[in-house]
Amino acid sequence: MTGHIMRLFTDRFDPGAELEHPLPPGTRYMYLAEGMATVRSEGASATMAANSGWCHNGAVDIKAGANGAVILRWELYRLPQPDHGIAMGDGISSRLTLNAEMTLDDPDGYLLRGDKVELPPGGIAYTHTHQGGGIRCLLVGEFNVDVEGDTKVIKPYEAWFERGPDPVYAWAPDDKPGHFARVMILPRRLKGKSSISYVKPEDKDIPKKQTYTFFADEIIEI
Repeated sequence: MTGHIMRLFTDRFDPGAELEHPLPPGTRYMYLAEGMATVRSEGASATMAANSGWCHNGAVDIKAGANGAVILRWELYRLPQPDHGIAMGDGISSRLTLNAEMTLDDPDGYLLRGDKVELPPGGIAYTHTHQGGGIRCLLVGEFNVDVEGDTKVIKPYEAWFERGPDPVYAWAPDDKPGHFARVMILPRRLKGKSSISYVKPEDKDIPKKQTYTFFADEIIEI
């Protein structure tokens, strides 16, 4: 069995702020929650707008646009952690939002899936499991997450970890939506396929109100 850690950082860039040093190589996914930013890696560059995602394993430089940027940055590393992971530079506020240890021992390998899930006010994610673990971060509204009787109320830019096999029941309040960004580490055989299973047979055929936007479904080497 192989011990890994998934880390989520929230990086806030002032207008025009740029990293003092590039982030080191590693399995990394970034979701641009607000603003715009230019990312550069291995001689290539791309401009990210709000509500876009990017997955890469090379060293990365980042520069915010004229209105600044808020970036959610997930990283996956083999234990022990190689560094603190904090993004450094003038006009940059970076914090570790959440980390979680993961055991990855599937001999067929893994993929990284980065997506966005949107539930309308009153929307319900019926009791379900996933075939892999991951960290979620709320973007808009509010969200209630119940794992075997333990309920947490999630606010914007707060994060939570789901192991995968634990049954989860979650819902948005009647007066607010629940939109969140998510990264899961899944078996490679699920590339392009859903990872969700509903625990209760009667929930499988209930119309689901959540919608998904997929940004990355990339094979990774761990």
